[in-house]
Amino acid sequence: MALNPKKHEMPSQAPEVRAHNFSEVALGYTAEIAVAEAQRCLNCKNRPCVAGCPVNIAIPDFIGKMKTGDFEGAYQIISQSSALPAVCGRVCPQESQCESKCTLGVKFEPVGIGRLERFAADWHNEHSTEAPRLPEQNGHKVAVVGAGPSGLTCAGDLARKGYKVSIFEALHTAGGVLVYGIPEFRLPKAIVAKEVEGLKALGVDVETNVVIGKTLTIDELFEDGYEAVFVGSGAGLPNFMNIPGESYKGVYSANEFLTRSNLMKAYRDDPVTPIMKGGKVAVVGGGNVAMDAARTALRLGAEHVYIVYRRSMEELPARKEEVEHAIEEGIDFRLLQNPVEVLGYNNPENPRDPKNGFVTGLRCIRMELGEPDAKGRRRPVPIPGSEFVLDVDTVIIAIGTSPNPLIKSTTKGLEVNSHGGIIVNEDGLTSREGVYAGGDAVTGAATVISAMGAGKVAAKGIDEYLMGKQQVNK
Repeated sequence: MALNPKKHEMPSQAPEVRAHNFSEVALGYTAEIAVAEAQRCLNCKNRPCVAGCPVNIAIPDFIGKMKTGDFEGAYQIISQSSALPAVCGRVCPQESQCESKCTLGVKFEPVGIGRLERFAADWHNEHSTEAPRLPEQNGHKVAVVGAGPSGLTCAGDLARKGYKVSIFEALHTAGGVLVYGIPEFRLPKAIVAKEVEGLKALGVDVETNVVIGKTLTIDELFEDGYEAVFVGSGAGLPNFMNIPGESYKGVYSANEFLTRSNLMKAYRDDPVTPIMKGGKVAVVGGGNVAMDAARTALRLGAEHVYIVYRRSMEELPARKEEVEHAIEEGIDFRLLQNPVEVLGYNNPENPRDPKNGFVTGLRCIRMELGEPDAKGRRRPVPIPGSEFVLDVDTVIIAIGTSPNPLIKSTTKGLEVNSHGGIIVNEDGLTSREGVYAGGDAVTGAATVISAMGAGKVAAKGIDEYLMGKQQVNK
């Protein structure tokens, strides 16, 4: 049988339909398509795709199971390395990780590894009725701060080793960025809830509405009998441009905008929280969060949505698939442009005017690419005299986030870098004995799978630390 040079297409909603609903865009492979895509795998001896996976999933092995239609067997192989396979199959940037290493991709399109992972996980969630076996307990207690990708992964790995793990989550729902940041149309929240329930079945306790640093401190966790703590509190502190007018009503951080929509369901007809609906919207930034915010604004009823990005399409950091989906849905990309001021209605003679402070436009300047910066990307340079005004009434800033300083400010002996990230060694250990950290709390905003990889590293480090102490005590 001749080898298909292209990946099998992912069935999806039509752009003109999906732009007006929050249902998942990608519909997933059928069993027949999944088997056909798996057949494209060459089963290389050196397995370069595994090296490209931050959690080292045995990719050729699970695809081998899928070739024969053993979808449950494929899932079991994936789940040995990944605590969140249904999530990773949807949101991980496989094109720059496992699929970028695929040998088939040298001449043809690489195997659709992420799409196959998603299928295997969805098949398991739909068909499996067997409850996970509760591991034998080893008598040790570990606390995990944050129920995002790194925290859930660390908790799952430790629970499987017999640790009694408690997760402390600041929000009212577990999942971290998976529930507050990534929109329903990319990652249905029922899938995240299913993954969390799987961890609970392993004996993991999840306590929500607990803000470590306020409700409890890390010192108090140790006093309560926890022998190690993993900090996976993410990077929830939004960055702003510090340009005039950012305090006007109608200017959101992408964090606030997406949290109101995703976690607080502001898209419903009877929302419990206010949010922009309608009008003209400018989203500043070019990453995945910017794409999420722009596509969410469109679904909330915006009449026109702009992406304002200071570099060209070649430098755009968002996933290619997300950019393509945004273009198909009608998002207007304004490239090589950069905001310099948010304009607003302001009547100092009548501060009680109900329109006082509202956004009326976004002043921008055109850019050109100059010499490469420290990261190798060509530096954007303003073109003098090229300013213009974009007619918008909502501005969403999506230029990145930083770790929240709360845990650092309430925990003695915890060292951070100049960006507020917690400093760790190769095992995830911080400057404080027994305290480990990983994910965005260490690196700043990054990918879901890299946070999961950090959670796995820290779980291994915690296990070696506590087992080593146990041996010494004996």
